[in-house]
Amino acid sequence: MIKNYVSQLKSEFQNYNGADCMKDLMAGLTVAAVALPLALAFGVSSGSTAAAGLVTAIIAGLVIGALSGGYYQISGPTGAMAAILISIIAQYGMQGVFTATLIAGILLVLCGIFHIGRLTSFIPAPVITGFTSGIAVIIALGQIDNFFGVTSEGSSAVVKLLSYGHLGFPVNIQAAGLGFFVVLFMVFFPKKWNAVVPASFLSIILATILSVSLKLDIQTVGAIPKTLFLDTRLDLAAITPANLSGLIGPAVSIAMLGMIESLLCGASAGKMANVRLNSDQELVAQGIGNIILPFFGGIPATAAIARTSVAWKSGARTRLTGIFHALGLLAFMFILGPVMAKIPLSALAGVLMVTAFRMNDWQEIRYIFSHHFKGAAAKYIITMAATIVFDLTTAILIGVVTALVLLVSRLANIEINYEKVDMDRVRSTDAALAKEYDNAVVAYLTGAVIFANTQAIEEIDACTKDYDTVLLSMRGVSYMDISGAIAFMHVLSDLQAKGKRILLCGVPGSTMAMLKRSDIYDMIGEENFYWSVEKAILHREGLH
Repeated sequence: MIKNYVSQLKSEFQNYNGADCMKDLMAGLTVAAVALPLALAFGVSSGSTAAAGLVTAIIAGLVIGALSGGYYQISGPTGAMAAILISIIAQYGMQGVFTATLIAGILLVLCGIFHIGRLTSFIPAPVITGFTSGIAVIIALGQIDNFFGVTSEGSSAVVKLLSYGHLGFPVNIQAAGLGFFVVLFMVFFPKKWNAVVPASFLSIILATILSVSLKLDIQTVGAIPKTLFLDTRLDLAAITPANLSGLIGPAVSIAMLGMIESLLCGASAGKMANVRLNSDQELVAQGIGNIILPFFGGIPATAAIARTSVAWKSGARTRLTGIFHALGLLAFMFILGPVMAKIPLSALAGVLMVTAFRMNDWQEIRYIFSHHFKGAAAKYIITMAATIVFDLTTAILIGVVTALVLLVSRLANIEINYEKVDMDRVRSTDAALAKEYDNAVVAYLTGAVIFANTQAIEEIDACTKDYDTVLLSMRGVSYMDISGAIAFMHVLSDLQAKGKRILLCGVPGSTMAMLKRSDIYDMIGEENFYWSVEKAILHREGLH
């Protein structure tokens, strides 16, 4: 892996010059402008502090950016990760988050070493879209307090929402006004201008100016420390056996989300940049970054598609873009700390409301529902609901299980059509051959022969009872499991016991392998296997 990384660096920086460095610098500063409000907002929305979000973006940019499996990857705190942290902080506090992040980092490194990232390809697209939408809902619900200047009870977003019923909803008009201002500004800000000055960055500046000049009585971000080592950071003494046992589940959720987000981001950005992501190297980089972050007081980080796409569109050439973005944020932290301390929380909530809406893959969602893909719609809705009600790990598990159940139900629909042999179609004039196949039937099998459709296989016996020769056309059988093989063997054995001649035609390679492993091949005999039904019938004429 180290050799691959060194080779990647050599290829990346080959013929690198001052002009390329300037492009990386400008791209990095552009990404920093986009990342600043998001880092502050995700820090607050996770239940931690704006400073924690900012430190996370800086450390992730420096460490993960330097080690990344793709030069275009930009990492930092994300909304999806913030949604997980709320429940962890409620139960275990910040030390629980730091411990879970450390464990997740170790898991990510192991995933990279043992190539576990490849398993993400087995998660169906509607499931990923569903949990992304679920996380977007959680983020939006979690920002109601800051957006409207109200206070709720409970740890989860759903419980907080329900608590408004008995607590009332005394809206702070000033906070809500600034929140709506930010939302409207970001929605209607011209896209062509957004490429020059990010709408989120500009809206936060204007909202802060309004808040300060009008002396609004609303909550603000608070003091931004001028150090990367926050007062609240990992305390190794807080890692106890009791805490570890309870934090394994959350750590797995953080690691899973980090892996899925980073690899999906890399796959998407890799297509734009026409450079394939080294997924194993990326997971190791994410793991090392998340191992280090708790010691600075940071929250979990992962690659973010919004910042990554901005980096590429801004002309990023190498991984220095991510490092320059981190250095830009560090400069903001030291130079503009007093100004950032006055940023209204309702303004950051407005940024997150718009971000949550844009997190949804609306193009794919519209495609699924407009084309009436019922299975895909079921996976999407079930996964989204599970994400909102349960945690990420459970939601992914439910989504994948739903996909498997739907897949099995589709595979179970094997189609078997029966057709009496028609010698005219075979184009044979041999009278003896015609007489031999006068009472023959062809059974055309289409679909997988698996445990879920053994009943249809068993019905072959009854459907061919009036014929003395049975030709089984199996070109459409792409897969056969052991349950299907056993049922198939019983049917063929019964047909043989009744004195019927059995010919198997057009058997695909994978299905043939199962027939040989299950002894069906030997039971039928090599001489009774043919390339096609026509070849089997014409064998007697010497045309085989």
